[in-house]
Amino acid sequence: MSRGQTDGKVSSRRAFIGGGLAASLAGAAEAGDWLDIGIAARRLRRRELSAVELTRACLDRIAALNKKLNAFITVTAETALEQARAADAELRAGRSRGPLHGIPVALKDVIDTAGVRTTAGSAQYAERIPAEDAEVVRRLKEAGAVLLGKLNMDEFAYSFTSETSHFGPARNPWDTARSPGGSSGGAAIAVATGMCLAALGSDTGGSVRLPAALCGVTGLKPTYGRVDARGVVPLAWTLDHVGPLCRSAQDTAAVLSAIGDPARPAGPVRQLRLAAARGMYFEKLAGEVARLVETAIAEMGRIAAGVRDIRFPALPPSPRWPDLPQVYSTVIGAESYTYHQAMLEKTPERYHPATRATLEGGAAIRTPEYILARREVERLRAESNSIFAGADVLLTPTAPAPAFRLGEPAGLIYLRNCAAWNVYGLPSLSVPCGFTSAGLPAAVQLTGRHGMDETLLALAAAYQGATAWHARRVSI
Repeated sequence: MSRGQTDGKVSSRRAFIGGGLAASLAGAAEAGDWLDIGIAARRLRRRELSAVELTRACLDRIAALNKKLNAFITVTAETALEQARAADAELRAGRSRGPLHGIPVALKDVIDTAGVRTTAGSAQYAERIPAEDAEVVRRLKEAGAVLLGKLNMDEFAYSFTSETSHFGPARNPWDTARSPGGSSGGAAIAVATGMCLAALGSDTGGSVRLPAALCGVTGLKPTYGRVDARGVVPLAWTLDHVGPLCRSAQDTAAVLSAIGDPARPAGPVRQLRLAAARGMYFEKLAGEVARLVETAIAEMGRIAAGVRDIRFPALPPSPRWPDLPQVYSTVIGAESYTYHQAMLEKTPERYHPATRATLEGGAAIRTPEYILARREVERLRAESNSIFAGADVLLTPTAPAPAFRLGEPAGLIYLRNCAAWNVYGLPSLSVPCGFTSAGLPAAVQLTGRHGMDETLLALAAAYQGATAWHARRVSI
């Protein structure tokens, strides 16, 4: 498929899982619920549900909601249905590729797809059609996933509001006047509304975790290097991560197992030592978010081996962006400018003004300054285990407040609790932990030692087994 499969209506007008299809399925979850990956995979294997039915249901959701939410840039309906039919044939023949076989997944439009445009949300790349798949796409195809299309995002992933896309702003499904967060805003919207069962995003300073938090889904920034970023349009090579957004920690683990390198098994959740990383990360919080996060921390402490407070030292702040670390500001500024320098000189008018201004700021970073910052990143990563102070998992809010209104300055404080973990390269997971009185999601962030992604997911799964915040479905 190429450009031709874009925004077309799907012939089937089936209701999504929870409507007519859910009612027809034996043993369906409570009325109105949607299928998670685990449930869908079991029903696909038992032939209680076909991959074609599931894919058509997702495509119908996209057709019904995308004009309002603007989550997708490109919908690959024909190819998706071909992949679904192939998955059904393999499953009928007794061949299962694993938990993602026949599962509809969508991709942030920074991830290369052979023959399908990958725009990075920019006029610069509006007609760019890669010749090869990104490594994560290759792995998803090998796992039998059905790929629905490409998701809206901030231009070149260099913002956090989902407003700088060449294809128009994306909108938060819980309140369409508000931002879904960014830069992987389309991914969070698509998962939150059932347009797909999972999505892949990129995260350079919070771009998976922030939209996950503001849209009420689960989002993982894996350990640096755990998921191969080849074929993903870079923002800053040193800080870029690729990770999944899903409804639950269990679904997230299933996707990570398909796209990531081999795992380090998680230990018993009951033995995990938790620490609330007090200090900067708990400052300037909205009152309702603070209360919801504290309740979640207490519940996780009961599930694990308890929780204690530690005073976590902040990295020195950036003069340019005081809510972010200096080392982060230097590295992202220099590396993003390096990637974009030729386009900035040749076709600057093709950038969103905000993106261009941010990119051009990197031109002032001197080579020695960048080299020292890059060396500091290596030192921090080598010594990262020392920051845990006898704990296995650090807990913070993901974002300081609920989703902000589109068009209103939000401030980089929304990335404050996320960006440092990109510097350290540690796994970090955003988990829904409640809703404000206005019906907007809040989230708690779990950060673990290098390579302990599965430990975070196990703790989050236990928490989600004891609560139901991740299961609340948006009505739109």
